Amino acid sequence: MGAGRRLRLLIVDDSVVVRRLIREALRDHPDVEIVGEAGDPYAAREQILNLQPDVLTLDIEMPRMDGLTFLRKLMAHHPLPVIIISSLTQSGSAASIEALRLGAVDVIGKPSSPAEIQALGERCRRALASLSLAPRLNLAPVPLGQPAAPAAVPTPGQRAEGLLLIGASTGGPAAIETLLMRLPVDTPPTLIVQHMPATFTAAFAERLNRMVPMRVVEAKGDEIAARGTAYLAPGGKHLLVEKLGLQLRTRLSEAPQVHHQRPAVDLLFAAAAELRGVPMVAVLLTGMGADGADGMVALRKAGAETIAQDERSCVVFGMPKEAIARGGAAQVASLLEMPAAIFSGFERLVERPKLGG
Repeated sequence: MGAGRRLRLLIVDDSVVVRRLIREALRDHPDVEIVGEAGDPYAAREQILNLQPDVLTLDIEMPRMDGLTFLRKLMAHHPLPVIIISSLTQSGSAASIEALRLGAVDVIGKPSSPAEIQALGERCRRALASLSLAPRLNLAPVPLGQPAAPAAVPTPGQRAEGLLLIGASTGGPAAIETLLMRLPVDTPPTLIVQHMPATFTAAFAERLNRMVPMRVVEAKGDEIAARGTAYLAPGGKHLLVEKLGLQLRTRLSEAPQVHHQRPAVDLLFAAAAELRGVPMVAVLLTGMGADGADGMVALRKAGAETIAQDERSCVVFGMPKEAIARGGAAQVASLLEMPAAIFSGFERLVERPKLGG
């Protein structure tokens, strides 16, 4: 992707109505040129070869070939940034999560009423604006392989006082899955913010729970954070953390969006930076924009171990790059190096006096 250049967009959806809505929503976008439409993946393949688009919007349920099969083939043979525009049903949510794992850079819900059409347009415009500014997209899939995690987590005392914080955006679903697969079942309580629509976070948590050693749940708020459990921020709500005696508790907030996001990584990191006596490791993964950068600076000043994903393993080196530039990242590591970096961080924290005394 060239910074700030006009994107050539191909719309792929079997619904004429949806194609018209997307075209109408983006008609006046200064950074987007709609070069064509396709009603199914076979037509899309021909359009890609003839029109050379920079980015696709893609439906999942289509005739002749479903969107997931097409996406898998596309990423293997002709990788392009793909924005999924999908049904908000439970089955549609699960398929959309799989699409993100396969390499789609964003997922947007189809409007279910006329009132939601404007939201579709705004979300499309934001996603495409981010793509037009991204200096580079790395669409090569990260190999999952076999988990390669340490057998156990260093324990800070008898209670699970340690805390792992993870923030991610574009490319995050696959990166989070890859990372959690390599963390052992007794990892300290883990709080995760992934930019994702409200209708998809439950399906994402369910998928992670099936795939990784830890228990993964969509955070409900007011939960006592437990060792061996990861709490995923629900779409549409900020995830925060607070300390009650020797225990940590999750909290949800409907405060305004930060960086056009709710949940926002910065709010989770900022809340964690207020904790005292808690060994913390914070990880900032692939994503567009700057969400999490300021929060990581606050965490590092508070004594937490902070790790940013390196450029080579990021889909988009946006959020980690900003954290590094602002001095928030104590370490930079590839996705596959992160498990060792995380547990080295916990070891260093429990060897020195606890944060805040």
